[in-house]
Amino acid sequence: MAAATYLIVMSLTWLAIYAGELHQPLHVAIIGSALVVLSQFALFWVFLSRFNQRFQDASLTEFQVLMALVWLTWLISYLDTARGAFLILYAPILLFGLFQLTPIVFARCAALVLVSFCAINAWEFSQGQMAHPATALLQLSALFVMLLWLSLFASYVHTQRMRMRQRRYALQAHQDTLRGMMLQLEELAATDELTNLYNRRHFLRMATRELALLDGYAFHGLALIDLDHFKRINDSYGHAAGDQVLQAFAAHAEDCLRDTDVLARYGGEEFVLLIPHCTEQQLIDCCERVREAFARVQLNDLPDASLSLSVGMTLLRWGDNIDDGLHRADQALYLAKRSGRNRCVAAWESVDA
Repeated sequence: MAAATYLIVMSLTWLAIYAGELHQPLHVAIIGSALVVLSQFALFWVFLSRFNQRFQDASLTEFQVLMALVWLTWLISYLDTARGAFLILYAPILLFGLFQLTPIVFARCAALVLVSFCAINAWEFSQGQMAHPATALLQLSALFVMLLWLSLFASYVHTQRMRMRQRRYALQAHQDTLRGMMLQLEELAATDELTNLYNRRHFLRMATRELALLDGYAFHGLALIDLDHFKRINDSYGHAAGDQVLQAFAAHAEDCLRDTDVLARYGGEEFVLLIPHCTEQQLIDCCERVREAFARVQLNDLPDASLSLSVGMTLLRWGDNIDDGLHRADQALYLAKRSGRNRCVAAWESVDA
């Protein structure tokens, strides 16, 4: 827009020169026009070098608008009868800064135009060079109306932009709120409400993904954990006490695990544990730590209860299926419960037996 504005004004400058409307030596007009063109090329280069900050910093735009206004005022000061036609060129120059200048800066530029034009006419009147005072007054009135309308329009545009910006910020805030709510819903959908562990569906999804990433030289440990005589606790102490037992197991079991280990509530009093990249001995040691930690739990509402758990363990390898692994762990868990409970049994041990 700036380039088009200056090309138009430069063309009209040369038209005024050759039409004889510019009452000054030709070489003065040529030198003045050349200086304006060179300054605009320099300013355009500054704009290119600071393109990323063009809309954040309006100081360059204000400088460019002021330079164009001074140049046009200089041109108008040497015009005779064509002065009124050139007044309209103030509009495109000011409109160039419409979206980047604040209303106060825009009004300041408009006031500069009005004061400059009044000064030109006052100087000519004092020197007795004003041939048609009525025409000059009419031009001044038209210029005042145009500048007033442009200033009001700039204020209106700025207000609308501020409203749109506020709405955009409000919309962004709502989007952030909705995004947070969606994350909370996803977390709630993946978490068991009582123990704050992952639920069965989310665990199966995570385990399937981890198993798909497993290479041919590593193993994942999988364990099914069942709290011994949990139904007896519910029958003797009530379901509230049973809930405390489940919560106590979840809290103490997580203290025995690594950050990469995944513990989930599989259903009722049954839990499932995935230990990525482990050996047989590491899986056994981890499950034994969980079993011993739970055996040391003391609850005030269950002073006489003896807490214990049984664990069935297996290893997952590349190409294995999560359902097959759970089946092997369940068979080992059944053997642990049949052997007297409160113990960890591995699927490979039951096969050897």
